[in-house]
Amino acid sequence: MKPQALSLDGMPPPATTRSRWWRFVDRYLPSIVVYLMLVTLVAVVLFPYAAVTVPSGHAGVLWKRFGGGTVLDPRQIKDEGLHLIWPWNQLFLYDLRLQSITETYNAISSDGVSLSSTMNIRFRLQRAATPIIHQAIGPDYLQLLVRPGIGSLTREVMAQYTAEQVYSTARQEIQDKIRSLSQDRLSEKMMEREGDEPYRVSLSDTIVLYDTLVYGIELPVLVVNAINRKIEQYYISEEYKFRVERERRESERKKIEAQGIREFQQIVSQGISDSYLRWRGIEATLQLSQSTNSKVVIIGSAKDGLPVILGNMDTSPAQGMTGAATEGGSAWPTDTTTAAGPVAESQSTSPAASATSAEQDRTSGAVAAPDGKGAKP
Repeated sequence: MKPQALSLDGMPPPATTRSRWWRFVDRYLPSIVVYLMLVTLVAVVLFPYAAVTVPSGHAGVLWKRFGGGTVLDPRQIKDEGLHLIWPWNQLFLYDLRLQSITETYNAISSDGVSLSSTMNIRFRLQRAATPIIHQAIGPDYLQLLVRPGIGSLTREVMAQYTAEQVYSTARQEIQDKIRSLSQDRLSEKMMEREGDEPYRVSLSDTIVLYDTLVYGIELPVLVVNAINRKIEQYYISEEYKFRVERERRESERKKIEAQGIREFQQIVSQGISDSYLRWRGIEATLQLSQSTNSKVVIIGSAKDGLPVILGNMDTSPAQGMTGAATEGGSAWPTDTTTAAGPVAESQSTSPAASATSAEQDRTSGAVAAPDGKGAKP
């Protein structure tokens, strides 16, 4: 026992407030500490179950253990951030962002060729439909709904085309058909429930399908080689068709050109007379006489009155016609002016031929006198 002080009259002094507080602390402090330790331990253990963080782009579906299970009300869906729930309840998270999965499916074409197709599926979940998806399908909806459904539709579409079409020309068409057929099947299938909170929801209202992309299609090596050879032969055939068409058009061009030349000759022949040819021959003679190449000019009394011009007298006619001109002149004999009588008429040419020869010499520059002087009679 603690000794107590006595007053002069033998009575104990009155107890103060501080002494009562210390007595309370001394009596209950150990129990309070124990209780606080227990509460802290329980809070630390239950905190992960009571405080749930919803990440960005996700939604939380609440499941109440003692409140009827899944909460189907879209207004009670937990959005991004920290949420406190009772430890005995659970919050299931669903990704609402765009998702992309890649799968390889085996299929058989319409001609019986086995092939494998790599597909990429892009989709996202509807926020208001996440409670229904959780209750009807569950978090493993990819394995239960998306992958099997797209795989079945891929095999169905591939069976409508041959191996050559799948490999070469119909890939884009197959891709579009798989997507449209997937949307139709999602609209046809329903998720139903009967009870206190019945519902009937189409799968197209729960999943938004964006694309079904065909990454690649693999065929047996022998089939691929055969298709490549067939395509090669096809383009070779097209090349020959192009050649035939080109030759046909060239034939038409030459025919049109020949008709134009014929019409030109008909028009020109009507305006050509002997006097016109004689005048052109005189012009050609004057131009040839002013050239610097070697030539022989025979002045005589031909029937057309034109002089006779000869070149390359020492060579054969064939060699003279094919002789090539050089920079300093051409292989023609030196300047010689000879006056001849009617005997030289046998070596003269016609006026038209002389004019034509003179015109050719003038344009080619192969016949000219070296001294630049004209011939004298």
